[in-house]
Amino acid sequence: MTIWKSKATPEMFNELHPDTIIEHLGIKITEIGDDYIQGTMPVDQRTHQPMKLLHGGASVVLAETLGSFATHMAGEPGCICVGLEVNANHIRSVSSGFVTGTAKPIHIGSSTQVWSITICDEQERIVCVSRLTMAMLRD
Repeated sequence: MTIWKSKATPEMFNELHPDTIIEHLGIKITEIGDDYIQGTMPVDQRTHQPMKLLHGGASVVLAETLGSFATHMAGEPGCICVGLEVNANHIRSVSSGFVTGTAKPIHIGSSTQVWSITICDEQERIVCVSRLTMAMLRD
């Protein structure tokens, strides 16, 4: 059974973000399951730190992008979703290819949501684990 209150497709999301950090970093939503959202990000000159490894901040951008989109889809229609807190533990370095993040809910409430985002490399090894807390605001 799905947790989503709004309908969306990866294609809809991917077309909505011209001229943003999402487009600049090459983030794409690839899959929406009944209780998770998955997306990818390239590991290249856009996402490298000076040592030519994936920048931890880029991982956080991927995590917050996935969790924010999930919050919007799982929240009541008409709510505005804003971030309250994000943290990340960087587990493994990556120097090229793609990373894939998967956002799954920890808590979906009426005023807050908490999401767990796991980012893996192409060999499905954990690169980063993140937790995102979002607020649901009503007009």
